[in-house]
Order: sequence, then structure tokens, then C-alpha cells
Amino acid sequence: MTVNRESLDKLVRFLLRGLRIGASTVAVVELLRNDWTGGLSAGVAWLVFLQVERRLPPLSPEPED
Repeated sequence: MTVNRESLDKLVRFLLRGLRIGASTVAVVELLRNDWTGGLSAGVAWLVFLQVERRLPPLSPEPED
């Protein structure tokens, strides 16, 4: 079974977006619970995921038929 490159790129971007949303949610919850170490760690993870997502090349446009 072969997975084309475009499908794999879309899946990676989807998973990365999920990780980014999860990290930001954990950061907010931990900071509200006054767990500074966990909140700051999740905040740094969110920043890393954000930078990785911004550095990805744009998806190629769909060819028009």
C-alpha cells in the first residue's frame, strides 16, 4: 500500500496542529492550577510546535482539471 506524499503532509500538519492545541490547553489548565513548572513547560512545548509548523513549506496547490 502506497501513501502519496501529499496525504502524508496533510496528516503530519493535522497531527502537529492537534499537538499545538493540546499543549496550549495543558498550559492554561496547569497555570490556572498554579502549577508553574507544568504550565511553563507546556507553554514552551506550544511555542516549539508553533515554530515547527511555521517552518514547514506550504502545501502545493491542488491541480485544476
